[in-house]
Amino acid sequence: MHDADCIFCKIVKGEIPSTKVYESDSVYAFEDANPMMPVHVLVVPKNHYRNIADSIPDDEMAALMQAAGAVAKLKGIDESGFRLVTNTNDDACQTVHHVHVHVLGGAQMNEGNPSLKA
Repeated sequence: MHDADCIFCKIVKGEIPSTKVYESDSVYAFEDANPMMPVHVLVVPKNHYRNIADSIPDDEMAALMQAAGAVAKLKGIDESGFRLVTNTNDDACQTVHHVHVHVLGGAQMNEGNPSLKA
């Protein structure tokens, strides 16, 4: 289930190039094109859901979170610390309406940083 106009669906299908970090049957993770931190990876389900408030099947939600943890480990930030961010709808600065998780780390963060859009 894909949205032909969705940039993340196009990335998942290989129509738009990306730097892959992790992939499973249901999840794809890639480097953010405009990183806000030394480590900034986007983790997306391969199926299209507009945001985290959609009815995402439990197994796909679990795969999304497991992939985020795997990305942190692959990037070497699992011990030092990392942040997971999911923006939902316009008021939260969601600019790509395909559910995704930002995996952020690699530097000390404060409570107000970073301000993320995507």
